[in-house]
Amino acid sequence: MLRIAELAQLELTAKELPAMQRDLNSILGHVAQLNALDTTGIAPMAQTGELAAAGERENRLRDDQRSACLPRETVMAEAPETDGVYFKTPKVIER
Repeated sequence: MLRIAELAQLELTAKELPAMQRDLNSILGHVAQLNALDTTGIAPMAQTGELAAAGERENRLRDDQRSACLPRETVMAEAPETDGVYFKTPKVIER
């Protein structure tokens, strides 16, 4: 469990480990149930958008529509930190 937490970049306390172990076991149990299903004859798909192409209207995404963009000055005025052209963000990868 500690290795999984490390890979996920989680800092867990000793008190949190049992709950995380329980949750992970629950997730793996659900995955095992899904793996037990017979999917013979069901084509794999990468995106649910493929359903829309197949004619299923209830799963269809809206059509793309052009609309005006906000002026850069307006957007940058709301940014926590900017150089006037780009957003500035803190570095998050430390390794």
